Amino acid sequence: MASSSSLLSEDQFLCPICLDVFTRPVSTPCGHNFCMSCISTYWNDTPVCRCPLCKETFERRPDLKVNTFISELASQFMSLQVTDANIWSSDQQQAIWGGVVLCDICTDTQQEAVKSCLECLSSYCDVHLEPHHRAAGLKRHTLVDPLARLEDRLCKEHTRLLMMFCRKDKVLVCDVCASSRHQRHDVVPVQRAYAEMKVLLGDAETKVQRMIQERLQKVRDVTDLVKQSETETKDVIASGVQELTVLVSEVQESRVQLIKVMEEKQRAAKEQADGFVSGMEQEIAELRTSTMKMEELKQTEDQFCFLQRFINSPLLPHTMDLSTFSFDRLVEINHVRKSLSTSLSQLRKLLSKMNTEIKLSDGTDTSNDAALGYLQQYEEDVLLDADTAHPLLIISDDRKQVRYSMGSGLWANQILNPGMFTEHLAVLGQGGFSSRRFYFEVYVGGKTEWCLGVATASIQRRGSLFRSPDCGLWAIWFLVDKFETFSAPNVPVHLGKVERVGVYTDYNRRQISFYDVQTATHIYSFNECLFTETLYPYFNPCDNEYGSNLEPMIIVPVGRTP
Repeated sequence: MASSSSLLSEDQFLCPICLDVFTRPVSTPCGHNFCMSCISTYWNDTPVCRCPLCKETFERRPDLKVNTFISELASQFMSLQVTDANIWSSDQQQAIWGGVVLCDICTDTQQEAVKSCLECLSSYCDVHLEPHHRAAGLKRHTLVDPLARLEDRLCKEHTRLLMMFCRKDKVLVCDVCASSRHQRHDVVPVQRAYAEMKVLLGDAETKVQRMIQERLQKVRDVTDLVKQSETETKDVIASGVQELTVLVSEVQESRVQLIKVMEEKQRAAKEQADGFVSGMEQEIAELRTSTMKMEELKQTEDQFCFLQRFINSPLLPHTMDLSTFSFDRLVEINHVRKSLSTSLSQLRKLLSKMNTEIKLSDGTDTSNDAALGYLQQYEEDVLLDADTAHPLLIISDDRKQVRYSMGSGLWANQILNPGMFTEHLAVLGQGGFSSRRFYFEVYVGGKTEWCLGVATASIQRRGSLFRSPDCGLWAIWFLVDKFETFSAPNVPVHLGKVERVGVYTDYNRRQISFYDVQTATHIYSFNECLFTETLYPYFNPCDNEYGSNLEPMIIVPVGRTP
């Protein structure tokens, strides 16, 4: 009976290579059967064509054709077995389509179906199923447990059960479709596809749950950070206002003190000058009296009287030595003016710097030069860690330069340090950062390819490093005339060439930014990074794939040329 698989064993239809039900079975000249794709792949990987089972060798590779008899038997077997799989279970289908399967023949009250016929595409109750047990033609039909919407499970073109799955086109196909238009495709039984898709579904579900948890945690973190920022903002405002109020009060006090001191000194200078002028006026009067007396004496003709009066009367009154008096108030005023101007200029610069830092911390746009200058104050003296360098890299004696060497010979025989890179032409900076901000600059000159950024302490150093957002490397990769991030290949983020790159990391704000130092232009930023361990500067001078690229990457101090 076609409705029973008791005479058929699954072992009879298993390919000895893939251990699954035959897909497009072929027979070798020695009489053994395999899936066409399995035996073809097997022979492609061996220097001679021989049977995997009996080891008989064939001088020429056999031209195999699908064994239609075995294929038909396998199809019949699978048509029976597929109804027992979970994907075709009547219980699940009834749940999907909303209830029991009813007889398609009943005209009055429809009875519950006990079997479905894959040839008739109908479901039958016990009464209307009876012809399938009696009529010779109907006995050959395939009866299965009741299934809803049978027409959806059959190929519209060949009216055969959809019991195969094409991995390439991602469609369910019948055995005829598999042997025709999907002949060269990767076709597997629905049972295997179902099992594989269940695994993929489980993996996707696990990934989705992980993503949900990550986002929930991120929401909690952001919420906590917002609350913390509100508290700290209030504290900064309160302390800032208090300090600025004190400063304003001190400035006001300095203003009052300036006015008081200057007025008192001016008053004292004026009193000194008034006393001097009064004394001068008195001396002038006395000198004028002396002049009149001298005129009278000059008119005396009597020589005796002239001499007697000349001897007894002093010609000049007692006067002050003018060289002992100087009025230097103007010099003092000019000194105060100059000192005041210098102090106020310094104060204005400090206020300007304070305002710039306040604007930058709030993300307010300022000039490029001012923004870069603000970041450069966090400069760190970075040195290269030679113990992490790939064997084909040369580190300078001062540990400030790294370049690729084509003449390093066979390094595979060298004793490798456990912390060195073996696949990427990379080296890390010495000394890591697990908090705060840090900045460094690198001169790349005319290099045609390089990679620069920040890496975690646990970054993979042995073998290839998978380019993904969670690989532990936040870096930009320059190729000829464009930039891309290491974690997102072939996605340009900036165009043009640069000679000097600034790298700024804010550990607490989870941000890494790159700048063209010469033009103070922003190149790219990684935001909302997940930092959970120490970070290290990462340098990769790359090889010569994109032209002459043997020049070094040089760590340079801010404001100095290499």
